[in-house]
Amino acid sequence: MSFPDRQTVLDFLKENPAATSKADIARGLKVKGKERAILREVLEELEREGKLERTGKRSFAQTDRPPPSGLVEFTRLSREGDLVGQCVGDNGLFGPELIYGGPSGKSRSRAPGKGDRAVCKISGREDGSWRAYVVTLLEKRVSERIVGLYNKTPHGGRVTPASRKERRELLIQEADRKGAGDGDLVIAEPKPEGRRQYGPPLGVIKEVIGHITDARSASLIAIYANDIPVDFPEEVLAEAKTKEPAKVPRTDLTGIPLITIDPHDARDHDDAVYAEELSDGWKVLVAIADVSAYVTEGSALDKEAEKRGNSTYFPDRVVPMLPFELSADACSLKEGELRPCLVAEMIFSKDGNKKSHRFLRANMRSAAKLAYEEAQAAIDGKPGGKAGEILDTVLKPLWGAYAAVSKARDARSPLDLDMPERRIMFNPEGEITGITTKERLEAHRLIEEFMIQANVAAAETLEQKQAPVVYRVHDTPSDAKIAAFAEFLQTLDMKWNIGERPQTHKFNKLLAEIRGGDYEGMIQQMVLRSQAQAIYSEENLGHFGLNLARYSHFTSPIRRYADLVVHRALITAHDFGPDGLSERSAARLEDIASHISMTERRSMTAERDATDRYLAIFLADRVGAEFDARITGVTPAGLFAALAGSGADGFIPISSLSDEYWVHDAAAMAVYARGSGKTFSLGQIVRVRLKEVTPLQGGLLLEMISDPLPAPAGRNAARKSISRDSDGSRGNRGGGGGPPRRGKPKFNKRTLPPGAGKKKRR
Repeated sequence: MSFPDRQTVLDFLKENPAATSKADIARGLKVKGKERAILREVLEELEREGKLERTGKRSFAQTDRPPPSGLVEFTRLSREGDLVGQCVGDNGLFGPELIYGGPSGKSRSRAPGKGDRAVCKISGREDGSWRAYVVTLLEKRVSERIVGLYNKTPHGGRVTPASRKERRELLIQEADRKGAGDGDLVIAEPKPEGRRQYGPPLGVIKEVIGHITDARSASLIAIYANDIPVDFPEEVLAEAKTKEPAKVPRTDLTGIPLITIDPHDARDHDDAVYAEELSDGWKVLVAIADVSAYVTEGSALDKEAEKRGNSTYFPDRVVPMLPFELSADACSLKEGELRPCLVAEMIFSKDGNKKSHRFLRANMRSAAKLAYEEAQAAIDGKPGGKAGEILDTVLKPLWGAYAAVSKARDARSPLDLDMPERRIMFNPEGEITGITTKERLEAHRLIEEFMIQANVAAAETLEQKQAPVVYRVHDTPSDAKIAAFAEFLQTLDMKWNIGERPQTHKFNKLLAEIRGGDYEGMIQQMVLRSQAQAIYSEENLGHFGLNLARYSHFTSPIRRYADLVVHRALITAHDFGPDGLSERSAARLEDIASHISMTERRSMTAERDATDRYLAIFLADRVGAEFDARITGVTPAGLFAALAGSGADGFIPISSLSDEYWVHDAAAMAVYARGSGKTFSLGQIVRVRLKEVTPLQGGLLLEMISDPLPAPAGRNAARKSISRDSDGSRGNRGGGGGPPRRGKPKFNKRTLPPGAGKKKRR
């Protein structure tokens, strides 16, 4: 084996975290001459695999281990209220997240806030977390706006933040309220601190965005709090109204009965499908709206679409990436109307393996617009309307092709995490009428699998033609996450081999074994938490969850900028016209991928925030009611639980559980009573009471009614000897620290009914 080898380099970096540059590593390992070339190759290989992260042009750090000191940028507040940051390198932020631990030594630096940078000393904790201790605060945070509720006071008013992560209120003097009235939703900014040292900071109202009584205020708050662009500039709207599609040669597919299958309330239709049985397999066409024919590089439309990155979907509205004139009209594959499209034509064998594919730039005319429920009902023997007319000619061949392709999908064994999705129902006035669980039909899976196959074909074609690609990547779970997952399973007397490379079929085997059992919920949650976050990248890391070697996004250019870039790359690679991907844009792919990954995360946060608020509004008149719930999070401060039916998340403070001394076990994702060993664990089904609702922040405060579970066998004795949390901090008694209170527990307890926590086998 050549020297230096991979393990030698990793061991050296672990033992010498301050040696981050290539020169430091070479010097420490006494690497000379030709061995320097080997060292460079080893470092680059470890970087590609994600085990090292480049922090500068010639410096590296282990991805799960920050340097002992360095520049830290504090970026957010955690769910528990901790200030969280990351190390700063030449290429941006890197390494694991760091929790602010206070000043270092005798440092008198002001406490940092979100957006601040500071020189910090960094140290690890036994639970695997990292703390940053500020030596010098370099940058005072810039003035941050607050989205919140204005309430009038005798001498002006007060703005209460709408975000649970923002703790500071702003006092508004009469001269600074800018017309805001009691109950208005506003955007406010803090004024320069000046000499004011005590009490809430002063602020100034910048804009009134609505009123708290507005039925759709929850989405409005989320839009402004997360900087989601809403209004299109005039020049963008003008382009959308006058833009004609590019005049390029196209294949005529108007005679083929391609159909769209979408949610019943969909306003845009960017994909259509068709299948035909062959003597030795199936031909499948996936036709996608040719948005690139309307949105050309460098245009006002293109710049705005890139800025937005994607459409954002709230429970009551959509903030689109493209103006309505394009997204819901000119680009949408409307039934019976001529539309330009890009088509993936794929040939599958009878066992569902793809034999070949090609791409066409074509014209089509949708033969039918069906909802998932209509298509499924027809296949299930209840045809009606348009679905009944095309049952034999269009729908049955589609289902036949899907039956074949699903065989190959099952053999591929993508990660089988089918989490329930909820839908909030509104009346025409915008008031919530109910919450339902979206039914997962075979029609959904059919469209999903055909879209996946088309996405794979796009990535394969661009690679074959050595063209630029924006990949959709989902990295393999990190060693640290797998180690934590294995440690968690060990607390349940279950084993996971951490020496083997993670594979989806092993996760699926575990999920199948525990399905219907007491641990199903908590293990599903832990499998989900062990996964990396999917992002866009010009570097192909594969897609772990789908178990695919290469994957891109091709099928939704109306609502995702990534797909539009892939369309342009395909157009250039096939010489389909002059409106493809330019060399200038190809050179920017890394920046584009980073930006649209950010906009996607921004949209996901905004969507979740709005949903939380709508659920809180829905439950506001049910304070005191009891619910079944599942524990979805365990922290030193308490438990998070999702209510059955609505899926709304609430918090149970650890101090309210009982008078016992409760200890947080990070490895087991549980809290347990130190004396008895009784436990509340991730995934556990419990009974709770709704104690308080704060619709403005979307928060629910819950009381625990259920008794904890008995200590798992073999763990109680060990737990009784522990006096501190697994993360090094003290446990918690009811009502806080100090000696235990005497008398009855704060809440009445009741046991769960027999069978609670078990689920029928699917």
